[in-house]
Parts: sequence; structure tokens; C-alpha cells
Amino acid sequence: MIFYQDEELVVRNMDEADAQVFFDGYTAQGWHPDMEYYRMRLRDQAEGKCVALTAVYQGSPAGSLYLYRTVDAGPFAGRGIPEIVDFGVLQKYQRRGVGDRLMDAAEQIAAQQADSVCLGVGLCAEYGSAQRMYVRRGYIPDGSGVWYQGRQCVQYESVCTIDDDLVLYLSKRLRS
Repeated sequence: MIFYQDEELVVRNMDEADAQVFFDGYTAQGWHPDMEYYRMRLRDQAEGKCVALTAVYQGSPAGSLYLYRTVDAGPFAGRGIPEIVDFGVLQKYQRRGVGDRLMDAAEQIAAQQADSVCLGVGLCAEYGSAQRMYVRRGYIPDGSGVWYQGRQCVQYESVCTIDDDLVLYLSKRLRS
């Protein structure tokens, strides 16, 4: 299904061929992706647990995200609020509107189900551009503080590893 389309960009459901493109693209950026990760997300989409979105810029898969219909962990668990998971745009396609169009599509899909949408964002500098984008788009912290590996951190607690699992949860109201 196509969720957005203009002269340069299409946002559509992810397909199996996209997985290899993202695997290769993130490997070239020095990351360590796992093909099973993409297969799992595609299975979740096939089972109706999520909508897996791919942004195709000038004919090439450029970014992706997953919109889960229910949240299993974190401050929004069990509240009927969809969650945006693992939003990313390959570096060579950043600053071209790809991320905004992906987020627009995810928010439109989420609004069909709920009044709000949520997400968790990493706290290290590698997530700085995403942090700024979320604030610019109207996402606000939920007030539960920092979470690590699905568990809420408490004041003065030591968190030894600053990795993708150290997150701050944000939400955005989609409709009144």
C-alpha cells in the first residue's frame, strides 16, 4: 500500500527486498545490522502487529520505521497508544524530507486508531537529529524519566552502558 507519493518520494509498506538494501546501507555506515531483525519486522507486519513503512527516494529505499498497534513495555504499555519503533533514514538520504514524510505517514495511520502516538528515543549524540526532529514535530516527554532495557530507571541509579536501550519516551497528541 502507498501512504504518500510525490515526484521524488514514495512511502509504502516494506517488502522483503528492502531488507537487503537497508542491511547493506547500514553496514556501509559502519553499523552492525542483522537480517533476522528485518525478517522479524516483516513477520510482525504479515501478522498485523505493525505497519512496516519504507520511504523510497528517487527509486531507492532510503528510510524505514515500524508502527506497532499496541505497546507491550514502557510507560505506554496497555494504554491503546500505537508506538513508532526504529525510525531511521540512511545517512546519504538525510535532510531531504524523507524522515518527515515517514513520520507523517506513521502519524496518519496511528490517528486512525488512537488520539496519540508514542516512541522512545535514544539519549546519546547519535540520536541528536532524531531528538530535535521529534521536538520540532510536537512530541513531548511523558514524564516517566529514563528507561533502560524496558525498565524505568530511578534517581541515582547507575546505568553502565549508554546504548540503544537507554531511552526517553515521548508522545504526541494527534487529535483532540
